[in-house]
Amino acid sequence: MAVIKGLHARLIAERLSVIMKKKGYVFFDKGSFNVNIVGVRSGESKANKFDDMILLVYRNKKGTWEVVSSTATTDPGKHYLVDSPVNDRGTAILVPNQYRGVYRVDIHAKSNKNFAHEALCQRGGVLSVWRDNNRDDILDHNPESIEEGWFGVNIHRSKSSGAANYVGAYSAGCQVFKNSTDFDTFMDVVNKSKDKYGNSFTYTLLEEEDFED
Repeated sequence: MAVIKGLHARLIAERLSVIMKKKGYVFFDKGSFNVNIVGVRSGESKANKFDDMILLVYRNKKGTWEVVSSTATTDPGKHYLVDSPVNDRGTAILVPNQYRGVYRVDIHAKSNKNFAHEALCQRGGVLSVWRDNNRDDILDHNPESIEEGWFGVNIHRSKSSGAANYVGAYSAGCQVFKNSTDFDTFMDVVNKSKDKYGNSFTYTLLEEEDFED
């Protein structure tokens, strides 16, 4: 994890603002802890690595920009793609887009007492996913497979402490942090935002190529 402040944070915020507004997305730049939660998916097509990032971009209580950058996956792991798909139509892969007000702070995996924890959960609206159903570890983005609905694509951690080596069974389509400490920092800021603006969060998923000029 990197917590970026000062000039570097401002430049990142300005760059993201341009990219997102060009796509017609909202970028939150007024008020402290008015968070922008942004996933950035790498161009890697093979699954099971934590090779993406989740950015938390916001103004702190002094009104200056801060960026929390964490290693994550925005893709499902090999376990659900190859070994044990949970849906006959194929494993979910979140389609890049901005999902306004879709997420709430809630308990992820409520039925699993060994893994249940506070996270950002899909509670406020639908998401779009590709369905990958050919049972290999290559991530397929077939436009004809896109579905919109309530899929439980949450934003949560992997291991309860430390960092996971591989995605494995930690994601069936969720956005998952590699390191538990990074996730704790993320949730601390998210809860500060929740206390100030309410329990409704927007998630934006971008791709690596969006940052190429």
